[in-house]
Amino acid sequence: MITVSLYALSGTPVSFPSAYSLLLNQPVRPDQTTSLDFAFDLDSAGRAKLFPTGALHLGRASGIQLTTTAFDSIKVAPTSHYQLDSAVVVDSNSVAILHSIVTSCAYLQQVVYYAKLHVLAIDTTSGPNGRRIDFEILTDINCGYRGLETGLPKR
Repeated sequence: MITVSLYALSGTPVSFPSAYSLLLNQPVRPDQTTSLDFAFDLDSAGRAKLFPTGALHLGRASGIQLTTTAFDSIKVAPTSHYQLDSAVVVDSNSVAILHSIVTSCAYLQQVVYYAKLHVLAIDTTSGPNGRRIDFEILTDINCGYRGLETGLPKR
């Protein structure tokens, strides 16, 4: 599990990361790659939103699902009910389950990777370090596994 900061797609320097790649398990800059799984922005009302690839017009490949289940209680990612083509509004303490864009794995198997995300803080100010979301994320990049626990994959 790692802690990450992303900066809004709008109103921040392009050199700041605004998106995340589950495969790379790190923030990415949308101006440098379209190999991303979700991006962050603030709308005109100041609401924080996470955008799967479909909402960014990059194909309906990745997905986001908000949940009321506590972050530490999520053990296995579901296989359905992901938002594919529109943004989801998040707030501090929101928890989401995500799946990546389809990727090739061992033996040319086509899979998606899964992750769980817990929003720690959202800064809507326009200061030098503002328009930012901080979250912790745990990604399972083991081919064919949906387990979202630390350690060796079991599920």
